Amino acid sequence: MKVRPATPADAADMARILNAVIAIGGTTAHETPKSVAEVCEAYVTGADVLSSTVCEDAGTVVGWQSVGLWQDAPHIGSFVQPGVQAKGIGGLMFDLTCATLQQRGVDHIIAHIRADNVPGLAYYSRIGFRDIGRDPDFALRNGDRVGQVQKRFDLAPLAQTTG
Repeated sequence: MKVRPATPADAADMARILNAVIAIGGTTAHETPKSVAEVCEAYVTGADVLSSTVCEDAGTVVGWQSVGLWQDAPHIGSFVQPGVQAKGIGGLMFDLTCATLQQRGVDHIIAHIRADNVPGLAYYSRIGFRDIGRDPDFALRNGDRVGQVQKRFDLAPLAQTTG
Protein backbone atom coordinates (compact mmCIF):
# COMPACT_ATOMS: atom_id res chain seq x y z
CA MET A 1 0.00 0.00 0.00
CA LYS A 2 1.11 3.51 -0.77
CA VAL A 3 0.08 6.63 1.15
CA ARG A 4 0.52 10.06 -0.42
CA PRO A 5 -0.96 13.56 -0.45
CA ALA A 6 -4.27 13.75 -2.32
CA THR A 7 -4.51 15.73 -5.56
CA PRO A 8 -7.54 17.00 -7.47
CA ALA A 9 -7.17 13.96 -9.74
CA ASP A 10 -8.09 11.78 -6.72
CA ALA A 11 -11.43 13.52 -6.11
CA ALA A 12 -13.45 11.04 -8.22
CA ASP A 13 -12.10 8.06 -6.25
CA MET A 14 -12.59 9.93 -2.98
CA ALA A 15 -16.22 10.69 -3.91
CA ARG A 16 -16.75 7.05 -4.90
CA ILE A 17 -15.56 5.87 -1.48
CA LEU A 18 -17.47 8.53 0.48
CA ASN A 19 -20.68 7.88 -1.43
CA ALA A 20 -20.37 4.12 -0.88
CA VAL A 21 -20.00 4.71 2.87
CA ILE A 22 -22.98 7.09 2.85
CA ALA A 23 -25.10 4.54 0.93
CA ILE A 24 -24.39 1.81 3.50
CA GLY A 25 -25.18 4.19 6.38
CA GLY A 26 -24.32 3.99 10.05
CA THR A 27 -20.72 5.19 10.05
CA THR A 28 -20.86 8.79 8.85
CA ALA A 29 -22.88 11.87 9.68
CA HIS A 30 -22.99 12.62 5.93
CA GLU A 31 -26.38 11.64 4.62
CA THR A 32 -26.45 12.75 0.99
CA PRO A 33 -24.03 11.79 -1.78
CA LYS A 34 -21.36 14.30 -2.74
CA SER A 35 -20.29 15.23 -6.27
CA VAL A 36 -16.68 15.01 -7.37
CA ALA A 37 -16.50 18.82 -7.39
CA GLU A 38 -17.89 19.03 -3.84
CA VAL A 39 -15.39 16.46 -2.57
CA CYS A 40 -12.50 18.20 -4.33
CA GLU A 41 -13.36 21.60 -2.86
CA ALA A 42 -14.22 20.40 0.65
CA TYR A 43 -11.45 17.85 1.13
CA VAL A 44 -8.58 18.52 -1.31
CA THR A 45 -8.28 22.07 -2.68
CA GLY A 46 -10.46 24.30 -0.52
CA ALA A 47 -9.05 27.19 1.47
CA ASP A 48 -9.91 25.45 4.75
CA VAL A 49 -8.16 22.15 3.87
CA LEU A 50 -5.07 21.64 6.04
CA SER A 51 -4.18 18.10 4.94
CA SER A 52 -5.55 15.58 2.47
CA THR A 53 -4.17 12.06 2.15
CA VAL A 54 -5.04 9.01 0.09
CA CYS A 55 -4.05 5.36 0.36
CA GLU A 56 -3.60 3.31 -2.79
CA ASP A 57 -3.53 -0.45 -3.17
CA ALA A 58 -2.28 -1.69 -6.54
CA GLY A 59 -2.80 1.80 -7.98
CA THR A 60 -6.42 2.13 -6.78
CA VAL A 61 -7.43 4.61 -4.08
CA VAL A 62 -8.92 2.58 -1.21
CA GLY A 63 -9.05 5.24 1.50
CA TRP A 64 -8.70 8.91 2.21
CA GLN A 65 -8.35 11.25 5.15
CA SER A 66 -8.72 15.00 5.25
CA VAL A 67 -8.32 17.64 7.94
CA GLY A 68 -9.94 21.00 7.47
CA LEU A 69 -10.94 23.98 9.52
CA TRP A 70 -14.51 23.74 10.75
CA GLN A 71 -15.90 25.79 13.62
CA ASP A 72 -12.43 27.39 13.95
CA ALA A 73 -10.70 24.07 14.69
CA PRO A 74 -8.95 21.38 12.62
CA HIS A 75 -11.43 18.53 12.12
CA ILE A 76 -10.62 15.14 10.61
CA GLY A 77 -12.62 12.83 8.39
CA SER A 78 -11.47 9.33 7.45
CA PHE A 79 -13.07 7.06 4.88
CA VAL A 80 -12.05 3.59 3.74
CA GLN A 81 -13.59 1.63 0.91
CA PRO A 82 -16.22 -0.78 2.21
CA GLY A 83 -14.82 -4.29 2.43
CA VAL A 84 -11.24 -3.26 3.21
CA GLN A 85 -11.69 -1.56 6.58
CA ALA A 86 -9.69 -2.70 9.63
CA LYS A 87 -6.62 -3.57 7.56
CA GLY A 88 -4.36 -0.74 8.75
CA ILE A 89 -5.24 1.77 6.03
CA GLY A 90 -6.43 4.42 8.51
CA GLY A 91 -3.26 4.17 10.57
CA LEU A 92 -1.05 4.50 7.49
CA MET A 93 -2.91 7.61 6.40
CA PHE A 94 -2.83 9.08 9.90
CA ASP A 95 0.97 8.98 9.99
CA LEU A 96 1.18 11.20 6.89
CA THR A 97 -1.69 13.39 8.12
CA CYS A 98 0.15 14.07 11.39
CA ALA A 99 3.43 14.84 9.63
CA THR A 100 1.68 17.25 7.26
CA LEU A 101 -0.16 19.02 10.07
CA GLN A 102 2.96 19.32 12.21
CA GLN A 103 4.77 20.97 9.29
CA ARG A 104 1.90 23.45 9.07
CA GLY A 105 2.11 24.22 12.81
CA VAL A 106 -1.20 22.57 13.73
CA ASP A 107 -1.15 21.41 17.36
CA HIS A 108 -4.32 19.28 17.62
CA ILE A 109 -7.06 17.54 15.65
CA ILE A 110 -10.75 17.19 16.53
CA ALA A 111 -12.98 14.29 15.48
CA HIS A 112 -16.78 14.21 15.73
CA ILE A 113 -18.01 10.62 15.49
CA ARG A 114 -21.54 9.28 15.58
CA ALA A 115 -22.01 7.55 18.92
CA ASP A 116 -23.42 4.50 17.11
CA ASN A 117 -20.35 4.23 14.85
CA VAL A 118 -18.57 1.53 16.86
CA PRO A 119 -15.78 0.91 14.30
CA GLY A 120 -15.10 4.64 13.95
CA LEU A 121 -14.96 5.19 17.71
CA ALA A 122 -12.59 2.23 18.05
CA TYR A 123 -10.35 3.51 15.22
CA TYR A 124 -9.95 7.00 16.64
CA SER A 125 -9.33 5.65 20.15
CA ARG A 126 -6.78 3.14 18.83
CA ILE A 127 -4.73 5.88 17.13
CA GLY A 128 -4.67 8.02 20.27
CA PHE A 129 -7.70 10.32 20.24
CA ARG A 130 -9.25 10.97 23.65
CA ASP A 131 -12.86 11.79 24.47
CA ILE A 132 -13.55 15.46 25.15
CA GLY A 133 -17.32 15.64 24.91
CA ARG A 134 -20.63 14.06 23.99
CA ASP A 135 -23.80 15.25 22.36
CA PRO A 136 -26.50 12.65 23.12
CA ASP A 137 -29.04 14.67 21.10
CA PHE A 138 -27.14 14.64 17.78
CA ALA A 139 -29.74 13.59 15.22
CA LEU A 140 -29.90 12.63 11.58
CA ARG A 141 -32.12 14.55 9.17
CA ASN A 142 -34.92 12.02 9.67
CA GLY A 143 -34.94 12.82 13.39
CA ASP A 144 -33.21 9.63 14.58
CA ARG A 145 -31.03 10.57 17.54
CA VAL A 146 -27.72 8.72 17.19
CA GLY A 147 -25.59 10.86 19.51
CA GLN A 148 -22.09 12.07 18.87
CA VAL A 149 -18.72 11.74 20.57
CA GLN A 150 -16.09 14.46 20.26
CA LYS A 151 -12.45 13.40 20.45
CA ARG A 152 -9.13 15.23 20.39
CA PHE A 153 -5.61 14.27 19.38
CA ASP A 154 -2.70 16.47 20.46
CA LEU A 155 0.17 16.63 17.98
CA ALA A 156 3.70 16.72 19.33
CA PRO A 157 5.56 19.80 18.17
CA LEU A 158 8.26 19.26 15.55
CA ALA A 159 11.71 19.17 17.05
CA GLN A 160 13.59 22.40 16.45
CA THR A 161 17.05 21.98 15.05
CA THR A 162 19.83 24.45 15.50
CA GLY A 163 22.64 24.61 13.11
